[in-house]
Amino acid sequence: MKKLKNNFISEIKTLNWFNFVMLLFAGCINACGVTMFLAPVKLYDSGISGTSMLLSQITPEYLSLSVFLVILNIPLFLYGLRKQGWVFTIYSIFAVAVYSLAAWLITDVLPIDVSFASPFAEQDLLLCAVFGGLISGLGSGLTIRFGGAIDGIEVMAVMFAKKMGITVGTFVMIYNAILYIICGAVLGSWILPLYSIVTYFAALKTVDFVVEGFDRSKEAMIITEKPEAISSALMEAFESGTTLISAKGGYSNNDKTVIYFVVNRFQISKMRKIVHKIDPRAYVTISEVADVIKGVK
Repeated sequence: MKKLKNNFISEIKTLNWFNFVMLLFAGCINACGVTMFLAPVKLYDSGISGTSMLLSQITPEYLSLSVFLVILNIPLFLYGLRKQGWVFTIYSIFAVAVYSLAAWLITDVLPIDVSFASPFAEQDLLLCAVFGGLISGLGSGLTIRFGGAIDGIEVMAVMFAKKMGITVGTFVMIYNAILYIICGAVLGSWILPLYSIVTYFAALKTVDFVVEGFDRSKEAMIITEKPEAISSALMEAFESGTTLISAKGGYSNNDKTVIYFVVNRFQISKMRKIVHKIDPRAYVTISEVADVIKGVK
């Protein structure tokens, strides 16, 4: 219990006010993309956001998009707390809260009519699909870049995709395919779900651009003179193994060690802080990994 308390306190100390400012900005951007382009013409976002949009349309009016965003997302982030850590969970819940509040303000408070058409693209489905995807993708990408996630399905993907033998992107794609099929069945039409696929890919490419990789793990090569301390800290923080490779400095001719470590995109910032806290002079390179295949024990 004492160890958990100490870990909580040490993680909370790493919270950054600038990240909260950017997450505030990201949540508002995401809300604008969804409420001003997608929801008015009944197009669907991906993941939990899209699920919330569908549920808000088939349930009583008081169960709005904002309500479902909170009800569905926050339990998923709390479920992933042990895997992702307190900082990620707090950032994510904050981003979702901002997204939900901003969506409520746009639809119910501000003098903007988004009940039947987009204020910018009117009822042009293609424009709404493309720009709704781009804008919501920008919000999602910024959220990931500054330490959180705005959609709980991504957390579930990170936690369960490997266990299912698929990639994170494949997990999310399967979820969205099922979502759009359900949307088509509920609506009795496939036009809006098909346009929603355009939205999904527009958002996916935007997230790709903002965070430099959606579907791939990252490999870190850490050159340091304190390999034991860094390796132990990484294994304790991420519950994942490291590989130590002996090396020699080409300029200094000093003995060094390269730590090879694989992380997901949510963990890069945390890993960097751990490494440079122990060895400020450590040299870290991060590259994309197309796939990770574990050997049989």
